[in-house]
Amino acid sequence: MKLTLVRHTSLQIAEGICYGQSDIDVSINFASELSQLKQKLIHEQIDAVYASPLQRCSKLAYALGFDGITHDERLKELHFGDWEMRSWNDIPRELFDVWAQNYAELAPPNGETFAGLQQRGVDFLQEVQARHAGQHVLVVTHGGMIRALIAHVLNMQLKGLFRFHVDYVSLTRLDLSGAIPKIEFVNR
Repeated sequence: MKLTLVRHTSLQIAEGICYGQSDIDVSINFASELSQLKQKLIHEQIDAVYASPLQRCSKLAYALGFDGITHDERLKELHFGDWEMRSWNDIPRELFDVWAQNYAELAPPNGETFAGLQQRGVDFLQEVQARHAGQHVLVVTHGGMIRALIAHVLNMQLKGLFRFHVDYVSLTRLDLSGAIPKIEFVNR
């Protein structure tokens, strides 16, 4: 199975706000970013489309014009709990620093860990691989989920997640057809 991960478009939110699973709308740049993404996908044969149910992903998936989009809760961004919709600068530094040293295993207050996010993603991957063997699946999701799936395929520690930059409307392709999963490209 070939899996193409798409990060959603830019958002209608001020810079420096922690938004995670908050349901933020797309920015005024949606149409131009959609056009760029359609050009990237113009020659792709897609067999199935999945999307995070958050509107920034759902709107993009529908706007791409594919039939039969399946929304999956497991594809949501990290839940930042009490930090959602707060400025990163307003989060107490001592709490943030402790979390940042071990975000794989520590959750923001009332949030989730990156290990939890990754497990959601791996569960999704296993189910989709069984359902779509030999097919090309497009997934519209979030930067955190894309990073977590890259880390899973590379068998790397989650501590290195933020070494990958994931642009809005970028493509990342995973080849899950063989015994050893591979990454074809990141952030294209």
